[in-house]
Amino acid sequence: MFRKELKVLDCTIRDGGLINNYQFSLDFVKAVWRATCDAGVDIVELGKKLTESDEYTRDKYGAWNFCDDDDLRRVIDSHECEKPPLVAVMYDVGRVDIHKLQPRDQSPIDMVRIACYVHQIDAGLELVKCCKDLGYLTTMNIMAASAAIETELVEGLQEVDQTTELDYLYLVDSFGAFYSEQVTYYLKLYQKYAPSKELGFHAHNNQQLAFSNTQQAIIDGVNLLDATINGIGRGAGNCNLELLLNFLKNPKFHVRPIYKVIQEDFVPLREQIEWGFNDIYGISGHLNQHPRDGMKVRGNPELKDKCYDFYLESLRLEGGD
Repeated sequence: MFRKELKVLDCTIRDGGLINNYQFSLDFVKAVWRATCDAGVDIVELGKKLTESDEYTRDKYGAWNFCDDDDLRRVIDSHECEKPPLVAVMYDVGRVDIHKLQPRDQSPIDMVRIACYVHQIDAGLELVKCCKDLGYLTTMNIMAASAAIETELVEGLQEVDQTTELDYLYLVDSFGAFYSEQVTYYLKLYQKYAPSKELGFHAHNNQQLAFSNTQQAIIDGVNLLDATINGIGRGAGNCNLELLLNFLKNPKFHVRPIYKVIQEDFVPLREQIEWGFNDIYGISGHLNQHPRDGMKVRGNPELKDKCYDFYLESLRLEGGD
């Protein structure tokens, strides 16, 4: 048995790019596209679409931070597929020039995902409207819900519920802090105060719960699920796409191409960059803290395995023992 309404969004390149400044080779991105096409994934997010400047350049921050149309077409045209996935990109509120986005019928992009914090919901909704006016599917990904003041989150959800331009509203476990009970609690909050919106869920694996929390989101009625190949993503990474496809039991999904690209492309990549659970990220998730400090520690060879020292310092910073 399976739920036909469930859709899977692969965000391997976008979330994985947070590890290496989006310095993935074109061949690597093509390999991810080919695998997700052949696996029957519904939507593939190929990066961010931010504004380039003299300081914020493609050379330093990677092509997939900008997702120029020509780069996207090189990927999309590299593999023929009977029913290719929709192509998504992400906008960060305050870091985009919406005027550079072409209408959907002139662009390789199908969906724009708007990432914002609770205090940026107004600006996020303005971007949503602009993107919808251009013909795009839209999502709003409210980041760090676990750290938000609940009354402010509720006000934001009520505002979101009034818009007609939004296709999906996302609960995002930015810090990997949620347990299944909290997933349910927040989703009920979203359903109560934004009842007109279809929901999505994006998990992080700081406490090795990304997959189980995604399962809980399914139980609670979410129909758009984020995952990444081999769990690649910022810090401890995300829900593993290969585990999710196996779990869903939908015959439209085929996991074999995902295991193939893991063996051929992701195993070698692990020699260059690190992702996945370790105790540093586990501490960040347990304490509901942004993983940026943990990432700095893991990047320092002298500190990377000093989880006890990191735990004491993290407690000190939040005023604990």
